[in-house]
Amino acid sequence: MSRVHIPVLAGELIELTAPARGETAVDCTFGAGGHARLVADRIGASGSLVAIDRDPAAEARFEELAAEVACDTRFLRADYADGLAALAGEGLEADVVFLDLGVSSMQVDARERGFSYSYDAPLDMRMDPSQELDARTVVNDWDERQLAQVLRRLGEEPNARRIAREIVRRRRKSAIVTTGELVEAIEAALPAAVRRKFGGSHPAKRVFQAVRIAVNGELDSLDRALPLAWELLRTGGRLAAISFHSLEDRRVKRFLADRARGCVCPPDFPVCVCGREPEAELLTPRAVAPTAGELAQNPRARSGRLRAARKLDGAGAA
Repeated sequence: MSRVHIPVLAGELIELTAPARGETAVDCTFGAGGHARLVADRIGASGSLVAIDRDPAAEARFEELAAEVACDTRFLRADYADGLAALAGEGLEADVVFLDLGVSSMQVDARERGFSYSYDAPLDMRMDPSQELDARTVVNDWDERQLAQVLRRLGEEPNARRIAREIVRRRRKSAIVTTGELVEAIEAALPAAVRRKFGGSHPAKRVFQAVRIAVNGELDSLDRALPLAWELLRTGGRLAAISFHSLEDRRVKRFLADRARGCVCPPDFPVCVCGREPEAELLTPRAVAPTAGELAQNPRARSGRLRAARKLDGAGAA
């Protein structure tokens, strides 16, 4: 590949999903292809890799990878939920499906994409540059109440109302069109004592997360994608997801836990009458976090959390 990229929790993902020769794998969020390359090496020439990504820049990186690996390869340019739905419609069955959620390091480092609070760039944050909704529209056109709700719900920002009020006050004078102007509004909304509480974290982090999630509909895509990914798996297939904030991780945790549950009868029933058997074996009783060694190499991995499960035959056995 043409750029250096360090995939997060890569060793752990490979260990848990255990891709084997001849298997079919689906990478729902190809990005820079770091995880996909490791999986491709393990499924070998008799295996098949399908990659999905909505970002057109990812397709060029996929072509580089496809030319270098032995397995059969295919790329779908789509939101991953739409891509999984298309694969299900074709009747494809997979042995491994994995998701690396959130924004990729390649997108963050492309200043013109406007994902980062570290660079002054046009407000954009679209994973698919062809879509209409962008961060500038959210920041300048959504009303104060709607903005506050988004910052609180999608960014878990405790100062959401204060920040939304300052954004609206500033945009009445002139539109907020750059990431730097948004950062200034956020910092101006927070008293010095509040800003000091962030320590090493940037006070704009949660706001940028919230706006980005809203622009790209990330949680809606995840809610749609998880059942589709599960249905795509053959018996014995493995599903893994790497998340980077609690909103994603809670959804993955709940989805997998629901499928790993057996009986759902009320606790006061003397015997089970529902007959429900677990659909999944949890491969991660707790979320797997990056090791100290990985963090030393790649500090951006700090918030990564990996969960995985294996699909059972519905009767509690693989």
